[in-house]
Amino acid sequence: MKAVVIREFGNPDGLEVVDLPVPVPAPGQVRITTEAIGVGGVDAVIRRGTLAAYGFREGHLLGSEVAGSVTAVGEGVDVSWMGRRVWAFTGLSGGYAEQAVASVEDVLLLPDGLTGTDAVTLGGSGVVAHFALDRARFTPGETVLVRGAAGSIGITAVQLAAKGGAGAVAVTSSSEERGTRLRDLGATHVLDRSGEGDSDAPSGFDVVIDVVGGPRLSLFLDRLNSNGRYVAVGVVGGQPPADFGMRLMDAFRKSLSFATFSSDTVLGSDRQAVRSSQFDDAAHGDLRTVVHEVLPLDQAVLAHREMDAGKVFGRVVLAP
Repeated sequence: MKAVVIREFGNPDGLEVVDLPVPVPAPGQVRITTEAIGVGGVDAVIRRGTLAAYGFREGHLLGSEVAGSVTAVGEGVDVSWMGRRVWAFTGLSGGYAEQAVASVEDVLLLPDGLTGTDAVTLGGSGVVAHFALDRARFTPGETVLVRGAAGSIGITAVQLAAKGGAGAVAVTSSSEERGTRLRDLGATHVLDRSGEGDSDAPSGFDVVIDVVGGPRLSLFLDRLNSNGRYVAVGVVGGQPPADFGMRLMDAFRKSLSFATFSSDTVLGSDRQAVRSSQFDDAAHGDLRTVVHEVLPLDQAVLAHREMDAGKVFGRVVLAP
């Protein structure tokens, strides 16, 4: 089967299309013939070598979520899964391939009316957006800022905050065109990447959901209201300054909170329950997915180039 691996950490040209044996599902696993593969920010972070200290090595098979049909089951798995269309989380490896395996606990049936492309656009990101707002203790009437809102996590967070009754939903955006699209999804204010550019925007926010991280993170800590909560869900812009915690200490009397969030810390059953509900909402048009582009699997290099260049609005999907 065709698959995409990291030949060399660094820029997208380090990705390579290779032929690999078709995987055999282990006990408790299913094998899926993929029809759609999500390309996420974490894939780019792994590709750059940023997480090499966590055990990622060259030769790594990228990809964490796929959609397709179950074509084989491992020992102990109900054979009724055979032939069914599903979404699956493959971990942090194994998705960029014509065939992928996943633990049956990480597999979810696709509802009628939801395409595989939509499923991999929402499946991982929607859960992060939901639980990030939950961990931020967001309540109706509060002001929310979504930093890095043009990706699939940010797009879903904007919608959930707006549907949850936020008093204002501000976003950071790199262009007027993107800002217009985010307003259509529920944003009420559009800021530039430094947090400026809209004189009508709130001066402070009760909740900040940050996908970006990077050197400007401290600027947005300064935008928190008293008792404000900041939740970092990604570092696509790199690690924040080593001394960013000093900003929290300098604002001690404001009782600010900073947290990181990974969906790995949520019970699998809780993730699947939220995901199932969001899939149903998307199938009925109550939650919107935004697909930037669908590319053939062998054009993964192009997908990553577009991500690195900041050209992606929504999610890029690979199709074998």
